[in-house]
Amino acid sequence: MEEAKRAKFPVSKGAALVVAMLASGLSQAGWYDSGKVLATGGVSMIDGAGGGGITPWATITGYGTKEGINGDLHYTYAPLANYTLHSLGAAVGFWDRFELSYTSSALTTGSTFDTVGLVADTLGGVTGSLAGTPINTGIEPFNTTIEMESIGAKVRVFGEAIYDSDNLIPQIAIGGFYKNNKNEDLLKTLKADKAKDWEAYISATKIFFPINTLINITARYTAANQTGLVGFGGPDGSDKEIRPEISLAYLLRKDTVIGIEWAQHGDNLEGESVEIAGLDLTGLQPTLEALGLGNVSGTLTQHESDWYDVFVAFFPNKNLSITMAYAMLGNITITPDQHGFYMSLQASF
Repeated sequence: MEEAKRAKFPVSKGAALVVAMLASGLSQAGWYDSGKVLATGGVSMIDGAGGGGITPWATITGYGTKEGINGDLHYTYAPLANYTLHSLGAAVGFWDRFELSYTSSALTTGSTFDTVGLVADTLGGVTGSLAGTPINTGIEPFNTTIEMESIGAKVRVFGEAIYDSDNLIPQIAIGGFYKNNKNEDLLKTLKADKAKDWEAYISATKIFFPINTLINITARYTAANQTGLVGFGGPDGSDKEIRPEISLAYLLRKDTVIGIEWAQHGDNLEGESVEIAGLDLTGLQPTLEALGLGNVSGTLTQHESDWYDVFVAFFPNKNLSITMAYAMLGNITITPDQHGFYMSLQASF
C-alpha cells in the first residue's frame, strides 16, 4: 500500500510534462492560440474533459480558436465525509474542433471502509484458511485507495456555442472515455462486473450572452458505478444505458461564473452486499454479532445516488481558473451522506 501511495500519479505527471512540452513547441511554431473570450473555455471535469465539474460540455477545452491550439493542466481536490478524491491530468484542444485528455484519480477511503476492512480481514482469514489459499478483498484495514485512469476524446460536430448567440442551434459534440480501475480485487468484493470499460456521450451547449447564461445537456452511454471508481456493471453484467446530465451557469461578471449541475447515476450495485469468498456479508449477521461486529452490518449494503453540485468559478486571466463547489454525492457504495466542498485548479496555455 505504501508503494501505491508513493506512485499515485506517476503517469499523469508524465502526461502533464508531455503536454507542457507540446505546448511550448506549438507556441514556438506559431500554432498557439488563446483567442476565445475569457471563461468560455470552461473548466475541467473530474474525468478530464472540458466542461463543468461533473459533466462534459460541447465546448473544446482551453481558449484556442479555429486558428490554433490550446491546452491545460488540471487538479481537483474533494474532501468528503468518508472519502478524499485527488484528480490530476492534462488536456489539449486542437483548432476548436478536437480535444484529447488524460486524468489519473485516486480515491482514498475513510472510517466505513476501515471498519469493513477489519471484518473482511477477519472473515477472509477464516475462509482463506478453510480454502487453503489467501483471499485478497482489496480492502485494507486502513487507508484503502482506489485508483483510476481516464483517457478522453471529444470532437465538435456542428454549431457555435459562443459566437453565434442569436442562433438557437446549440454547439454539438460527441466524445468518450476509456477508463481503467486499478483495484480489481476491491471491485470483485463489491460485485462489479468489470475494472475497465469505455463510455460515450453527446453534449449540446449554448451560451446566451444577452442573459449571460450557459445551458448544457449531456447524454452519457455508460455502465459505470460512481463514474467508474467502483468499476462497471454488476452481478447481472455490464449493459450500458443512457444517463442524462445537465449544467446551468450564469456569468456574474466577465471573470466569475456561478452554476449548478446534475448527473444521473446508475443502480448496477444497488442493494448488493459486500462479498468475501462468495459469501454476502449482510447474510452473516449471526457471525458478525458473535465476533462483536454486529453494529457494522448496516454498512455492508451498497447504494448509489445521483450527483449534484453548486459551483463558483473565478477566471483571473486566461492562464488560470479556480473552481470552488459544494458537492452533494449522496450514497457512495457502502457509505451514505457523502457531501462536501471541492476545489479545482486549471492552468491553461
